[in-house]
Amino acid sequence: MTALTSDTRFAPRPAGRSRQLAGTGALLRLALRRDRVMIPLWVAVIALMVLSMPGSLESVYSTAAERADVARQMLTNSSLRATYGPVFSDSLGGLVAWRIGVFAGLFAGIMSLLIVVRHTRDEEESGRQEMVSSAMVGRRAPLTAALLAAFVANAALALLIAGGLAGQGASGALALGLGTAGVGMVFATMAAIVAQLTESARLAKGLTGGVLGAAFVLRAAGDSASDDGSSMLTWLSPIGWLENLRAFAGERWWVLALFVAAVAIQGLAAYELAGRRDVGMSFLPTRPGPAVGRLGTADALAWRLQRGSVLGWSLGFLASGAAFGSITKGATDLVGDNDRTREIIERMGGQSGITDAFLATMVGMLGMVAALYIVQSVLRLHGEETSQRAEPVLANAVGRLRWAAGHLGIAFGGAALIMLLGGLGLAVGYGQDLGPILGASLVQVPAIWAIGGLAVLLHGASPHLALGAWGVAGAVLLIGWIGPALDLPETVLDLSPFGHLPKLPGGEMAWTPVLVLTAIAAALVAGGLAALRRRDMTT
Repeated sequence: MTALTSDTRFAPRPAGRSRQLAGTGALLRLALRRDRVMIPLWVAVIALMVLSMPGSLESVYSTAAERADVARQMLTNSSLRATYGPVFSDSLGGLVAWRIGVFAGLFAGIMSLLIVVRHTRDEEESGRQEMVSSAMVGRRAPLTAALLAAFVANAALALLIAGGLAGQGASGALALGLGTAGVGMVFATMAAIVAQLTESARLAKGLTGGVLGAAFVLRAAGDSASDDGSSMLTWLSPIGWLENLRAFAGERWWVLALFVAAVAIQGLAAYELAGRRDVGMSFLPTRPGPAVGRLGTADALAWRLQRGSVLGWSLGFLASGAAFGSITKGATDLVGDNDRTREIIERMGGQSGITDAFLATMVGMLGMVAALYIVQSVLRLHGEETSQRAEPVLANAVGRLRWAAGHLGIAFGGAALIMLLGGLGLAVGYGQDLGPILGASLVQVPAIWAIGGLAVLLHGASPHLALGAWGVAGAVLLIGWIGPALDLPETVLDLSPFGHLPKLPGGEMAWTPVLVLTAIAAALVAGGLAALRRRDMTT
């Protein structure tokens, strides 16, 4: 009787080590096949961000004197150090590591946590893992395959960075590549732990992403207080380890041991936890809902599902806006007499004075990042449909359009909200011009909506096309990020809807592109909903 009533969810199953890893190779091949688009896209975007830096920086700081001058400016500008980190070398390679290293590590961490959660907790939540585990698959094989998939992605990224920057110095290029991959693997193993603790893939991504954000904040706080990366706060962050590896500046190879130790310890913890629970269970079970349901409408259900994402993005944009605003006062010092830097900023933000141009550039960057939010929020429809959670909702007196409208209202309304909060943070960080900055932030919304409308159209046409919206958002971000620095022609820059918006604050307001983009967004949404209404739902 005792054996029947005791809780055996977390009892370990006796098995040899080889049996617990049985089927890892097949699961790894399956994971790489499923991610045959996502992993190459992430790796290509991050690598291109890094490899485009030498050319753009060389065009801006073409002489050794100019590079030495910008390095000296970083010693006295705590706001810019908080954003990019300190400069350890005024060589071209050293400036590349300073300008993009922090962000490369940040994006590698995001890529890695998404891969691991997708092939662990997401598989269990959908029920596919239970079916796979009924075959000759070891208890720890799914986790091993997920971590190996993340390792493959990070190894490819490290090779591309090391090979592409070898001309700036082989040892520095190798250090930057390994450090970026190291950050990715630290957060891959951290995601593996969180995936054992939670029952929800969405919560696992959110918690790991929160830790990643905290690591970035710790590094920023430490660098603002110290000009050589020696702050304890910097050393508490894996992103801080990447900058303290000091690529192209007398590499500290021993810092790589920190990455290895963190990956090993977190990996062992994840393996231990994975061996002590049953498939589908977790160490932190989801809190049971009320006896009487309170979600009476499809709109209420959509809000319940997406409120955490809206809150996270809102707080992130408010904090990011404040950070960007705080460095605006140092924009003039950063540019100095460098005509090329001024030209790039004015190309991105308009020719209305360097401060207004810099503010317009920051607003534009927030808008392009907000495009990622709206794609994620719209594609919640895709996740609900493919996981078959939409089927019981639609089986009631809820039509497809009403079901979709709840999620789309949050996606499009949320995009306007986070841009408003981003503009508020930017104005507060800068210390003035609240009205013009808020207006400039809201002007970005039609372009964001246009990308969201395309995501609606792709999902409505076919669930298989829906994920292509990520590629569109990534391409827009890439064009806006490196296009002006590489002096790409206007025809390429105009491929992004953001390229048609007026450059505010400081520039002339033009209503025509704003209204046209709004109309395009409305047409795309209408087309997507019409297609969704006609096609069969995934079952």
